[in-house]
Amino acid sequence: MIAEAEELLEFWLGEVGPDGWYGGGEALDATCRTRFLATWERARTGALDLWSCAPRSALALTVLLDQLPRNMFRNDPRAFATDAQARSLVKTAIPRGFDLRIPEPERQFFYMPLEHSESIADQARAVRLFLLRVSDREFLLHARAHRAVIRRFGRFPYRNAALGRRSTAAETAFLDAGGYAAAVADVG
Repeated sequence: MIAEAEELLEFWLGEVGPDGWYGGGEALDATCRTRFLATWERARTGALDLWSCAPRSALALTVLLDQLPRNMFRNDPRAFATDAQARSLVKTAIPRGFDLRIPEPERQFFYMPLEHSESIADQARAVRLFLLRVSDREFLLHARAHRAVIRRFGRFPYRNAALGRRSTAAETAFLDAGGYAAAVADVG
């Protein structure tokens, strides 16, 4: 496997691990920027597309395009700048069975770009994949919550400020009522 991709996986899957994947925080964000900003820039330009040819390196590229920007660029439009690339990658990797060659819980990262999409079709696919291919039902709960937000608004209102989008009155009420946490409670 490509050494740089393996280094990224060792960081994300080992050093950060399940406890840090969703906790975030400035220390993790700074570490992600320091260690992987230049790698992300190269991936953004397509220079690392070769990583998509094998399951583990495709997983590394997916994490680099989908997860790390959310840490490196929190509350910044660049957090979502490589989402389309990540979706394109997983839409090729999943039919090739790459996801099924990765154990749980790491497998979830092949489905996250679909869950992060503002397309209802991608949301439906994410829910199906979490239902059928991930045993931990907590992930399915979150996939359903993401889908519910997209069904209701057609976009994620909690991204509006970072993306310079104006929130509707309904979106503002949703955010004031707890936003995503309330969506999770509603589908749970």
